Amino acid sequence: MFINIFKFKKVLNNLIMKTLILFDVDGTLTPSRLQIKNDMRDTLQKLREKGFTLGIVGGSDLPKQEEQLGGKDYIFSIFDYVFSENGLDAYYQGERFHQQKMINFMGEDFFQDFINDCLKILSKITIPKKRGTFLETRTGMVNVCPIGRSCSQEEREEFFEFDKEHKIRELICSKINEKWENNLKTSIGGQISIDVFPHGWDKTYCLQFVENKFDKIYFFGDKTAEGGNDFEIFNDERTVGNTVTSPEDTIEQLTLLFLHTAV
Repeated sequence: MFINIFKFKKVLNNLIMKTLILFDVDGTLTPSRLQIKNDMRDTLQKLREKGFTLGIVGGSDLPKQEEQLGGKDYIFSIFDYVFSENGLDAYYQGERFHQQKMINFMGEDFFQDFINDCLKILSKITIPKKRGTFLETRTGMVNVCPIGRSCSQEEREEFFEFDKEHKIRELICSKINEKWENNLKTSIGGQISIDVFPHGWDKTYCLQFVENKFDKIYFFGDKTAEGGNDFEIFNDERTVGNTVTSPEDTIEQLTLLFLHTAV
């Protein structure tokens, strides 16, 4: 009997070691653009202690991810895989192993034409407030922000509620798609902005680096509806997609799926 139990536990442990749990950041591990809370830290630590492999994938660059998730030392100690900018900037156990740049891929003339077009679209949008940094060129995408990324947290929340009613970001996406949909894809993420990137450079980009290393890849994200920046990876056949509504909901689902079973 004891031998059977031992073998059963060994089998379960082997299954755990072949499972990757991959997380979106904003709205999943943290409130949008805010820092990780202690209850989430505790839950992630419990998953590590169980032997699960953990990773994050988000549109933000590494410094923004570090800012939200408690600094470089913590982020690389708790997550085996860190996929910044959807995996265009990719790290395993703290070491970068892949980087691709959108501007090199597209070419300077194409890139400038697209940037100029975005500025024209934004110049015709009227909203209650505009601040600064309306376009942010990242490694693997351009982040288009109608209110401006330098807005305060209060202004961010105000725009988010305004956008729910007036669909400003959906309008901007449709304008961009009119000209660029054959080459570029738009995706609404977070509270205030839109990501624009070459086709195939959504969050599924990161899966090429892990798909043959794990028996199961679980993904948790909050923007899983069509048009959201978690939609493609949530629906990808290589992942088991899970929709969450908040970091608290993420903890509840993780506890139910992975932490209630004794191993």
